[in-house]
Amino acid sequence: MTNWTTLPHENLLAYQVAKELLRLVCAAGISNSKLRDQALRAAQSACLNIAEAAGRFSAADKARVFAIARGEACEAAAALDIAAVSGECSTDAANAAGAAARRAYALLTGLIRKRA
Repeated sequence: MTNWTTLPHENLLAYQVAKELLRLVCAAGISNSKLRDQALRAAQSACLNIAEAAGRFSAADKARVFAIARGEACEAAAALDIAAVSGECSTDAANAAGAAARRAYALLTGLIRKRA
C-alpha cells in the first residue's frame, strides 16, 4: 500500500544529507557574492535533483538524475573549498560542508548503482 503522507524523496537519507549540505553552505558566510551564489545554487540543485529522481519511474531515469545530484554536491563542496583557500570563508565551514558532500556522494553512488 502506498503511503500518501510523504513524498518519495522525504524518506531518502541522501535527501536529508543534501539538506544538511545546503544548511552548511548557507551558514558558511562566503564573502565573495559570486562564489556564494554558485555554492548555494549547487547545493539547492543537489536537493532538488534528489527529489526529482525519487519521483521518476524508470531505473535509468532515476540513476541519471541521481548522478546529476551527485555532481552538484561535488560542485558545492568545491565552491566552499575554493572560498576557504581564498580566505572568503572559514576552513572549518568548508571542512564541515565537505564532509556532508562526501556523505551525500556516497549515498547517491549507492542509489545510482542500485538502479543501474
